[in-house]
Amino acid sequence: MSANEANADLQARSPWALRDVTRATIHPVDGPIDANLVVPGSKSFTNRALIVAALASGTSRLSGLLRSDDAYWCIEALRTLGVQVDVSGDEVTVHGIGGSWPNQAGRVYTGAGGTTARFLTSALAAGRGEWFIEGSKRMNERPMGVLFETLRDLGATIRPATERADTLPITLSTQGLRGGRVQMSGAVSSQFISGVLIAAPYAKAPLTIEITDTIVQHAYVHITLDMMRAFGANVTADEQLHEMAVTPTGYQGRDYEIEADASTACYFWAIAALTGGRVRVRNLAYNTRQPDVHFVDVLRDMGCTVDTDGGQGIEVQGPAKLRGGMTVSMKEMSDQTLTLAFLAPFADAPIVITDVGHIRHHESDRLAVICETLRRLSITVEERPDGVTIHPGTPKGTLLSSYDDHRVAMAQSIIGVRVPGVEIDDPGCVSKTCPMFFEKLREIGIDVTLV
Repeated sequence: MSANEANADLQARSPWALRDVTRATIHPVDGPIDANLVVPGSKSFTNRALIVAALASGTSRLSGLLRSDDAYWCIEALRTLGVQVDVSGDEVTVHGIGGSWPNQAGRVYTGAGGTTARFLTSALAAGRGEWFIEGSKRMNERPMGVLFETLRDLGATIRPATERADTLPITLSTQGLRGGRVQMSGAVSSQFISGVLIAAPYAKAPLTIEITDTIVQHAYVHITLDMMRAFGANVTADEQLHEMAVTPTGYQGRDYEIEADASTACYFWAIAALTGGRVRVRNLAYNTRQPDVHFVDVLRDMGCTVDTDGGQGIEVQGPAKLRGGMTVSMKEMSDQTLTLAFLAPFADAPIVITDVGHIRHHESDRLAVICETLRRLSITVEERPDGVTIHPGTPKGTLLSSYDDHRVAMAQSIIGVRVPGVEIDDPGCVSKTCPMFFEKLREIGIDVTLV
């Protein structure tokens, strides 16, 4: 077992995980990639839909389920709480509980999913009962203080189980949320806001959320609001999301199709950009609310040709040489910071990435990981509190740590498409959101060795 694998958050791996794989070698391609691709369902939509459907009255049928670690643990947590969830392939039937959890006490395990931990804690607070809530090793280190403070303001009792007051594990005791007006910060994570919103249709009175500063990713809050409305919630908000108001009318079960994952699509568009090739993702539209779709706009600025309306899906055609010499704010699509960072050495001038200090609190400190990875590849990089500057260079293949971070492993794979000798330690962490990632690489013509 490698050192990286030994330090992996194996508590987060599920029966749906990529199993018995300790290392991935990505073999460079001989020429441009030319491929059409269908990507799996969105993690962000999947976990929102599961929890909203569980809260709803009646039965919901969700299609396009992403079978990943995060989704597995969300489903298992709901089952622990007494919700009947039936899974068949990428379709799931959820028998809603009408806002009243059948099992009003016990242990709830959320895995490593920030969405599950934050949304389900909020949804539980809207009911009645007492639960011990914990996540995997890494999830128990990630901040949740803003959410805890808001839920306490609304009447929940939260008792930390460790010396850290702002993380899981906790004991949550509640007799429901009282409603009224609360103030929240969105500067650390939009998931805190989405969690309170998801719970709000089951508060005892109308609930208004006022944002006191900024929201790091507005689009994900809009996704939450859209889904709430799709399940019958009465919710209003201004476009800038300064204030959101929810009437406690509950949710109604329905049939719902989960969108394809824009975040996953970005890795394949990046491969087209890096190889001067062409990749069309067939099952994703440019008008999605998912913010990562706008990574194609960054690729266009780097010299790619992007087709968003000339046929089915979105196509990226890479240039002979990627263009640099730009400053890019990745605040609204921060999950793609790693993707851009690992494309940047192949550009013709430095690339400055800004406004992503919050990604230090994700599955890893992603800004530190970018710098450590690029330096191992012999690339010059400068780190700042909220971003990095990356200089062009010739990466030298080596063994890279995935840092037990799914987005690190997927983004590092891009480098191997051009650079010989790139190996990734503990690549199984991709199972958090895309267990089939390496299968998809092979599907578009990239040779991958898994051992």
